[in-house]
Amino acid sequence: MQASVLLIEDENDLLELMEYHLQKAGFETTGFLSTKKVEQFLDEERVDIMIVDRNLPGAEGSEFVQKLRQKGVEIPVIFVTAKDSSEAIEEGFLRGGDDYLTKPFNMNELVLRLKAILKRIHNEDGEILYHRDITLNLKSREVFVEQKKIELTKLEFELLRTLIKHKNSVLNREVLLEEVWKDEAFYQDKTVNVAINRLKKKIDPSKTKNYIKSIWGVGYSLC
Repeated sequence: MQASVLLIEDENDLLELMEYHLQKAGFETTGFLSTKKVEQFLDEERVDIMIVDRNLPGAEGSEFVQKLRQKGVEIPVIFVTAKDSSEAIEEGFLRGGDDYLTKPFNMNELVLRLKAILKRIHNEDGEILYHRDITLNLKSREVFVEQKKIELTKLEFELLRTLIKHKNSVLNREVLLEEVWKDEAFYQDKTVNVAINRLKKKIDPSKTKNYIKSIWGVGYSLC
């Protein structure tokens, strides 16, 4: 299942731009131009994280979040705003913000901040793994590349999970056999190589993203 992001931003062009980049990074998004109807949406739909501007029509963004906190809404919030003074930033955190990004900002940085917060929250029970625009839900055993759900076999899923779990390391054949194939008694010399190639074709059919790097004589790593 994709992580769901709710955005409140009164500049329509910026809202659309943020939604485009977040969807490309594998998030499911819902955008609002004001706080009106947001509480109703939160009551009816699942939301994993919110991005909130502070300069909004009808309600100041941090005051709105403060009211949500008082009502018991604990959804993580990143403020994305032009209010960049040290006092404003402190105020944003005191009113319930989990992170604070000032305009103008880099879209890649926003994506990284989102993933960092979600990783900290969801990975307490190890439910969700991320790598670039890949989202791996361990509970539902679903895999998404950008917005597209990818069907993997059990073995391919475990192989991708292991690679993401150790994404800062090079994994040799023996480690992969131990973690992915476990106690299976029979496998051939090319077992790992064949499985890696099948996985590559499914998550990168156009061969343009190069998620998995083969290091000759050593093993495999994500990139």
